[in-house]
Amino acid sequence: MQSLALCLLNPLAAGGRAAALAAPLREALPKVPLFLPTDVASARARLLALPPRSRVIVAGGDGTVHQLLPALVERELELALLPGGTGNDLARALGLHGLSFETALEKARHGLAGSMDLGCVEVEGREHHFMSSLALGFDAAVGARALAAPTWLRGMPRYLWATLAEIGSLRRYPLKLSSGGQVLHEGEMLFASCLNTSSYASGMPVAPGAQIDDGHLDLVCVGRYGRLGALAAMPALLAGQHLRLPGIFMRRISSLQINSPEPLPLALDGEPIPAARSLTVQARPLALRVVRGG
Repeated sequence: MQSLALCLLNPLAAGGRAAALAAPLREALPKVPLFLPTDVASARARLLALPPRSRVIVAGGDGTVHQLLPALVERELELALLPGGTGNDLARALGLHGLSFETALEKARHGLAGSMDLGCVEVEGREHHFMSSLALGFDAAVGARALAAPTWLRGMPRYLWATLAEIGSLRRYPLKLSSGGQVLHEGEMLFASCLNTSSYASGMPVAPGAQIDDGHLDLVCVGRYGRLGALAAMPALLAGQHLRLPGIFMRRISSLQINSPEPLPLALDGEPIPAARSLTVQARPLALRVVRGG
């Protein structure tokens, strides 16, 4: 096990509720520096100053980890996640979701680590890592709307509210999807998303069976669904049975090229990024060391 070098707490995670963890973390880890960054740049700078391959406790959610990925990867740091966000889909994939604070902290301090895959998307010459999902189309628009949801809505209800609101302005996107020189689809789609974890949007099982250490990503595509069709498919989606429905398919991929004649809404790990017409997605096998709950 690597030495525990830092505990980084995002005080803005979970709508600011994560800030309450500061006092118990100071009490539980008196010899470990506790850092509450004021912005992403200062958080990354603090991580980049650590010795390579150090273990770092990160208290926050998917958005927090996503913003720190460049520094975690560059310094080959070992991520010990203390779940404290809204979606927590990485925590689910690591077997950490639902643990008590004390149990999760014990795992973060002394748990065994292994390696997990990451995804990498190149958009307009820039590379961005993601550890859970690349959302494209309707579900990216839902993620953006969820950020503006009422603060009293948490977890999956927040995303369900955003989904129902977005269905009112639902649109489909012309896409060409290619992998390994083969065209997988060409035509209108509601969304096409690449997942590393089996769920996104606070536990929606969009890619049932997906593994974070199999060297692949899982492409989930939903075809020309309209408003009524999208509403009718929701119960199957929430139960993880949507792959039985017509016009929905999943493929394991190691690379993917996406092209469209119009800008596509995009989000990485629930965080919106600028729309784009063309992007390339790659799996990065075993690119990040993480502590697991099992």
